[in-house]
Amino acid sequence: MSRIDPGGVAHVAGGEAGSLYAAGQKVYPKAVHGPVRRAKWAILAACLALYYLVPWLRWDRGAGMPDQAVLVDIANARIFLLWIEIWPQEIYFLTGLLVLAAIGLFAVTSLFGRVWCGFACPQTVWTDLFLWVERRIEGDRNARMRLDAAPTTRGKALRKLAKHAAWLVIAAATGGAWIMYFQDAPTVTRDILTGGASLETYVFFGLFAGTTYTLAGWAREQVCTYMCPWPRFQAAMLDENSLVVSYRGWRGEPRGKAKAAGVGDCVDCRACLHACPTGIDIRDGQQLECIGCGLCIDACDEVMRRLSRPAGLVAFETLANLAASEAATAGIAPGPARQVRGMKARQPVRFSRPRTWLYAGVLGAVAAVMLGAFLLRPTATLAVLRDRAPIFVRLSDGGIRNAYTLKLENRTRPDAALALVLDAPEGFRLVVQDSAADAEARPLLALRQDGITQWRALVTAPAGAGLPESTPVRFRLLDAAGHTVLAERSVFLAPK
Repeated sequence: MSRIDPGGVAHVAGGEAGSLYAAGQKVYPKAVHGPVRRAKWAILAACLALYYLVPWLRWDRGAGMPDQAVLVDIANARIFLLWIEIWPQEIYFLTGLLVLAAIGLFAVTSLFGRVWCGFACPQTVWTDLFLWVERRIEGDRNARMRLDAAPTTRGKALRKLAKHAAWLVIAAATGGAWIMYFQDAPTVTRDILTGGASLETYVFFGLFAGTTYTLAGWAREQVCTYMCPWPRFQAAMLDENSLVVSYRGWRGEPRGKAKAAGVGDCVDCRACLHACPTGIDIRDGQQLECIGCGLCIDACDEVMRRLSRPAGLVAFETLANLAASEAATAGIAPGPARQVRGMKARQPVRFSRPRTWLYAGVLGAVAAVMLGAFLLRPTATLAVLRDRAPIFVRLSDGGIRNAYTLKLENRTRPDAALALVLDAPEGFRLVVQDSAADAEARPLLALRQDGITQWRALVTAPAGAGLPESTPVRFRLLDAAGHTVLAERSVFLAPK
């Protein structure tokens, strides 16, 4: 016999202390069938289809522009999302999307527990896919356990080789698909297969493929238990009204054989444990390792159907209803009367409560701010940068000159040409280097489509103008109709 003291040392009868740490036990999840499993298959298929197919979608943006619907174009500093184009200075839109995703995840967790972890997390999705491949090649739980325990033979080696080869193909497709979000999908696929891709492309391809193979094929539940931070703070988002995967102990206890007298509905078949992808027993209550996938529900319901007993011994349930049913059935012997009393004690799930309203309010506010910023985003901007060294130049005739750099950003497709005027005291002269002029002798600046143009502007004050040290000036760009399209203020500096 042995015991573990609070200090974490395992004491073995006989006096010697043993190590508390042991090698991890491999988990062999059993395949189950039911509504939860079907929902997981549907979500898995949707997630994988989106991930692998989206880079191949095309979107016509005109000549000279990439036609990939979703592309992070690092070379040209753009993010393309269908008709939306995000520039580097608009990265706050991505920040807003991340904030929305985080708040949405908090809200979903407060309502339905770890539904993200159990159904849509990439680790869960790819682990499910790898497990499906493993079952197709090596068999279900018992067959895999026998295969691993058997001595190495030619048949065993071939099965293992086939499994890992399939895993590597999936991992390679996953790594390649990730690269396609940053480079044109058909082009980078051809380059990778023909050896024409850059070293950086191959490095990142290998990194993502290797990560997928390691985490989904080998680490599996260890990622959820030890690497992921989400289980550590998800409890702060749960309350007694959150729907979580639960064992209705008031109905299942005490456990015993199916035909035994005075026992609950749980026959201790361990079907829920065998179906769990993280290898825990849901009957022990809420646990860090539980990802809320609900496969134990399908496994238990199948056993209940075979025993002609009501389903729902393991179910999505609130802690409030568990406590109410436990209190209502205290002292009642196992049987139909206990089940009726326990189910009557349940209350409808309260989706509307202060916590969910708070999340909804914050979510709506952030979404409204982002939508407003997106709808009001300008199609062109003008930035005026005054030279700081030297801050001014005194000319031979006594005049004072300041130099400015004008940066014009045009986010529209057509080329445009705008006239530049200077709002300044009388006598100031404006010259823009290498620019044409319109009929009124105003500098005419051409805006490059979907790009940035830069111009050098010189502003000269006449001699004897009696200027202060700083004079406000304004640069304005006019369209063909004479309307002000863009304007930017600056200052003109002169000696004391």
